[in-house]
Amino acid sequence: MPQFGGFMNDPTAQMGLQMGQSAMKVGQEYVEQNFNRYINVSALKHYFNVSNRYVLSKTLLVLFPWRHRPWSRSQTNTASPSHNGSTTTQFLPPREDVNSPDMYIPLMAFITYVLLTTLIAGLNGKFEPQLLGMTLSNASVVIILELLVLWLGRYFLNISSESQIYDLVAYSGYKFVGVIVTIAVAAIVNRGKGTGGWVGWTVFAYTFMANAFFLLRSLKYVLLPPDNSPSNPSMQTIARGQRSRRTQFLFVYSYVVQFAFMWWLTALNFTSGVPVVAGGKGIKGRWGR
Repeated sequence: MPQFGGFMNDPTAQMGLQMGQSAMKVGQEYVEQNFNRYINVSALKHYFNVSNRYVLSKTLLVLFPWRHRPWSRSQTNTASPSHNGSTTTQFLPPREDVNSPDMYIPLMAFITYVLLTTLIAGLNGKFEPQLLGMTLSNASVVIILELLVLWLGRYFLNISSESQIYDLVAYSGYKFVGVIVTIAVAAIVNRGKGTGGWVGWTVFAYTFMANAFFLLRSLKYVLLPPDNSPSNPSMQTIARGQRSRRTQFLFVYSYVVQFAFMWWLTALNFTSGVPVVAGGKGIKGRWGR
């Protein structure tokens, strides 16, 4: 197309393209600078550095954590940015260490949960457009409440390390893996009529215990890190009282908190077109099963 090529060679068009590229670059830098005030983007990239092999291995680990050894994370020594000859200890990224937490699997599991529940409703002929938004809102409320729990835990347990905070956020999303398995198996066995019955409760009990055991083992190295761990950059020894409080929080968070949130996510019945708690009142005020 000669005319199009002539247009691209026009000085005015080239100047307009250069101005557009400059404006986009300035806008991108502005967004990154303001976003970095609240969230460390470079630190978040570590949690999305995954591979296909890692995703498969991690998913199996979340579902079958019973015989996994060891649970400690692998470390590496890197040269200090100050170029003074010293080295710093850092954790390996997820693609190189299956024990490393990531945010890719929790994010994908969250999206899969929303799509799966609406798909089940559609297969039962009960799909409504607002169901997608209601399911997304329900899952988002669970995440917000859990982040609030983690924020309170950070305050009372005196957790100041940025890496520890991101680790807790990453671990909070692995529950969606067990929730998806529970909903999928119950939908197949119960022909899409909810997660009730002995099959649904059996699968839920297994996935809950597996998730709790996984968190109990994994979070031990986040809340109770060794003195030389990157999660303890100040090299401070945790006091006995503080260690006791963190141990109690670890147990309550892994079992009590996770049970409440996983039950809420799996107990909703989507076959009526509106999310309804099994045997209870729906989100829109409807009774149903």
